[in-house]
Amino acid sequence: MRVKLGDQVLTQLRTEIQNGTLPVGARLDEQSIAQRFQVSRTPAREALRGLAALGLVQTLPRQGAIVRGLSAREYVAMVEILTELEGLAARLATRRMTLAERQALTPVHARVQDAARRDDVQDYAKANADFHQAIYAGSRNEILGRQIRDMRHRMGALANPFLRPGRLQQSCREHASVLAAIQAGDEAGAYAAMVEHITAGGSIYADLVAAMPAELAATPSRNPRPAAD
Repeated sequence: MRVKLGDQVLTQLRTEIQNGTLPVGARLDEQSIAQRFQVSRTPAREALRGLAALGLVQTLPRQGAIVRGLSAREYVAMVEILTELEGLAARLATRRMTLAERQALTPVHARVQDAARRDDVQDYAKANADFHQAIYAGSRNEILGRQIRDMRHRMGALANPFLRPGRLQQSCREHASVLAAIQAGDEAGAYAAMVEHITAGGSIYADLVAAMPAELAATPSRNPRPAAD
């Protein structure tokens, strides 16, 4: 099936917002987008609407569309929701994964362990994303997987949890607990282990918010977006 031009433009702009190429506050307009991607204004308009639906841009009077950040408090609120969604995905994956799929998680976790030993943030982030994606797929719930991915797309960055000393190694141990529960067929254990994993990463942001003055905590973040924990 042919991908619509608007979706192609949306995907590229979303990636640039997530990696910080398009920073918070950057202005986006139909004409400049159309010129850059060599498309008509209709796909450009569709892309802007899609970004707005994801919460990545907002329209301000006399300014047009700008890249939107999330306040620290909004971020923590979203981590709380994400925690439950990720936990549910782990529970369902434990119930629905085939034996082969469960076994396939082992080499993915081995990559996680290797990156943690080398303290390689970039490799860890990639292996971490693959581990979580395998669980979403194993849940056999496309809507749930899409909700989790969309929420991660909307989450602004305050700091990369993987940059905290010892976080890679701690996250790796948490993955091991999730993996053990899934392979043992322990649905409740998989849910609890995943909740603990996401909560541990999210607590970094909670601590940050607690130390912020109220006016600062309400200010959208201007940092690049992090790899998912």
